[in-house]
Amino acid sequence: MASTLERIFKAYDVRGVVPDELDAALARRIGAAFVRFSGLDRFLIGRDARLSSPELAEALTEGVTGAGADVADLGLASTDLLYFASGRLDLPGIMITASHNPREYNGLKFCLPGARPVGEASGLREIRRLVEDDADAVASASRGRVERVDLLEDYVEHVLSFVDVGAMRPLTVVADTANGMGGLVVPAVLGRLPIRLHHLYPELDGTFPNHPADPIDPENQKDLKAAVLEHGADVGLAFDGDADRVFLVDEHAEDVSGSVLTALVARAMLRRHPGAVIVHNLICSWIVPETIRAEGGVPVRTRVGHSFIKQVMAETGAVFGGEHSGHYYFRDNYNADSGMIAAVIALGELSEAGVPLSELLRPFRRYAASGEINSRVDDPAAALERVAAAFRQARQDRLDGLTVEEDDWWCNVRPSNTEPLLRLNVEARTPELLAERTAELLALIRGGGGDG
Repeated sequence: MASTLERIFKAYDVRGVVPDELDAALARRIGAAFVRFSGLDRFLIGRDARLSSPELAEALTEGVTGAGADVADLGLASTDLLYFASGRLDLPGIMITASHNPREYNGLKFCLPGARPVGEASGLREIRRLVEDDADAVASASRGRVERVDLLEDYVEHVLSFVDVGAMRPLTVVADTANGMGGLVVPAVLGRLPIRLHHLYPELDGTFPNHPADPIDPENQKDLKAAVLEHGADVGLAFDGDADRVFLVDEHAEDVSGSVLTALVARAMLRRHPGAVIVHNLICSWIVPETIRAEGGVPVRTRVGHSFIKQVMAETGAVFGGEHSGHYYFRDNYNADSGMIAAVIALGELSEAGVPLSELLRPFRRYAASGEINSRVDDPAAALERVAAAFRQARQDRLDGLTVEEDDWWCNVRPSNTEPLLRLNVEARTPELLAERTAELLALIRGGGGDG
């Protein structure tokens, strides 16, 4: 049991292969443990469309109600719909999803009332201990009740509150929801806007018959890009399996990086909230803090990861936070992330600009970036120090791994939490310098043995 829990309890969630690592019996115990951890008496439960989700939802409900707490059952939901419900109803929540992972996986994401995150340092470690120690915990004398709750329409109204719906001009949009939970929320939201929607793979199907629900892999965006060109669309939207992340392509089917979308949304938010604080993680492009300052806002740099972003947002009162990885957080969304809100704001900006998306984004596409490059190394700490020594004359900090910065390029090297990997991100003012520095850095990282 201990080794299984060690494998499936991650930094931000529980995730594993069903039923080999995560099954109904374990889900039941985790549900009861979350009740004991929180000490609360009513819990939201939502689930994605994976084939194993109904069984896990039933077991999780049994665990929660057996521990004496009530369940507000959202049924099928996107993760950001569960976060919205947690904030609106001020209830803790459990989302059954494995996000972008292959179909044989499933998992659990937790939040406390107000959509406050539960990560390794803020509850997951304790929940795991309760599962281990209280395997034979005595059930509550009184079983909790189960009530069905439907908040989809409230969620739609909430998402649309971030734009001026009446001012939107007609747009042609392709959305690929990859048979994931975007099939529920995308038509519900975009159906309220003057949008001609070409919806790829809208059916909720946990076998993911068309392609994996992982839009980070370029292979999984091929159909979206082809459809954007075929329909002469203004923009393409790709959602992951639980629809909390979104990735955009422009009218030429060119990628819109997470940093570029962060800059665009930051600009929009600062026009609504002049002088506000905007949070970004430290591997976002230079264009993000530059845009925030140019618009009169205050950029605040954080470590990578939603628990850090949300914590800093709460401490600073930031109106928005962005990550390169497709997560976008909003103060007026209980500091929780929502790809749907980010997408709607982007559509609002495109509508108002009255120019093609590529032209709207041209000022933000100023730098060349490597994307994240993973290297498997025998001694990540030693490899990181080789990089630090090689660029000792440059500006450096250790906020999250090692960041090295010079006037015409920067990089960040971070160790993985769970594997002997180093993650490298490089950005430069020219593609030529990017290629040169990336090769130099990879030689340093991999020079001590290992491969990429």
